[in-house]
Amino acid sequence: MANGWESKSVEAPQMEQSEQVRSQEIVDAKERQDRLNANEARKVQALQLTRARIREQLSRTSNERYTILLNTELKQIDGELAKLA
Repeated sequence: MANGWESKSVEAPQMEQSEQVRSQEIVDAKERQDRLNANEARKVQALQLTRARIREQLSRTSNERYTILLNTELKQIDGELAKLA
């Protein structure tokens, strides 16, 4: 009988500890995902701001070579935004 009680008293804390570890892993995974989402949102915002700046520069320039360069950059940014969306 004593062995039965001892194993139960040892087993309960072990189960609680494993449950705590699993719940902490879930919380850690959620925090990691939140950080990734925040980083992705910052990247999208930065790309959108860069895109707006390039479009504004396009409206001001009359240099054909510079226009070609800006259009190339604009296409690259649009491609990156499409990947992130």
